[in-house]
Amino acid sequence: MTVLSGEETLGLRERKKQRTRATLIDAAVDLCERQGFDRTTVDQIAAVADVSPRTFSRYFATKDAIALALIDEVLDRTAVELARQPLDMNHFEALLNAYLAMATAAKAALPGELSADRVMCIVRIILSSSALRQSALEFRANAVDVELARRMGVDVGDRGPRLVSAVWGTMLMTALTGLAADGADGAQLTIDDVAAYLADTFAEFTGLMAGNRQPV
Repeated sequence: MTVLSGEETLGLRERKKQRTRATLIDAAVDLCERQGFDRTTVDQIAAVADVSPRTFSRYFATKDAIALALIDEVLDRTAVELARQPLDMNHFEALLNAYLAMATAAKAALPGELSADRVMCIVRIILSSSALRQSALEFRANAVDVELARRMGVDVGDRGPRLVSAVWGTMLMTALTGLAADGADGAQLTIDDVAAYLADTFAEFTGLMAGNRQPV
């Protein structure tokens, strides 16, 4: 009989917890893709993941929490790309480049990495619910916010990062909802479509900012 050490047992337990968490997220993705975020319930997610609602609550406090964890998959990867942007670059331009780089990396993702299909699932889920879009805009000091604060040399809770995050989040959501409002079929959209629309929205944003400059 094999006796596991305390460290090995802890490792097994942690891996099991990670698998359960991933299974819950994947179940949420499957349901939200088929019926939308608002129509998906905690009980349904738990049933698809083959766990009890009580087990679900050990990993996620609410349905919104599991959706935000899904969004964090994109933000975590984008934060890595943001860290690669020159520090002397305008913060909004750096964010744009980071998101576009994330999209490019997703198209060439290896198994287990954030893929283009996964990103597009997340986009469609966000677009399925106005409540979720609002939750996504709330400041949470996510990985991108933390990296942005590092670039600015301030604490993540300071006014500067919060302002940039709020403006960028609104512009990003405007791009996503605008793409949907143009009548595009969500099922046919690609990550290249989203990236192009984001770049166009950013160009319009910078044009408006330039036009608002007043002589001193």
